Amino acid sequence: MKITLDNPATAPQPYSPAYSQVARVEHADGGVLLFVSGQIAEGETLEEQSRGIFTILEALLAAHGATLADIINIRTYLTDISQLDVYGAVRRELITGTPPTSMTFEVPKLFRPEAMIEIEVVAAVAVARSRAGQD
Repeated sequence: MKITLDNPATAPQPYSPAYSQVARVEHADGGVLLFVSGQIAEGETLEEQSRGIFTILEALLAAHGATLADIINIRTYLTDISQLDVYGAVRRELITGTPPTSMTFEVPKLFRPEAMIEIEVVAAVAVARSRAGQD
């Protein structure tokens, strides 16, 4: 097994140099698991922030040969759980097919005061596609 920590140049850089955005775990059979750190995005509304986060996630996953369709687990942190339906609508629009496993938490605040939502994901990439993403 090989583990690589990464901040892909093709994606927005993290808010702090204290963490890596992606942990790429390569298995002996060539399959890959991608653990993506929690992401936040700018925006005035929860919908804008949600869409921004998924744009960032798309870029981070694409840098490793994956797409939103490869997400197998998603963890969401909301500062106002009463807006879950707003986030849910964006998520259902962008993650189609069988939904990933999921946990959603209400938290009093996130590390940036303007952030209303933070999302972290795990994605699994099939052997052939994981190799193509690294060529």
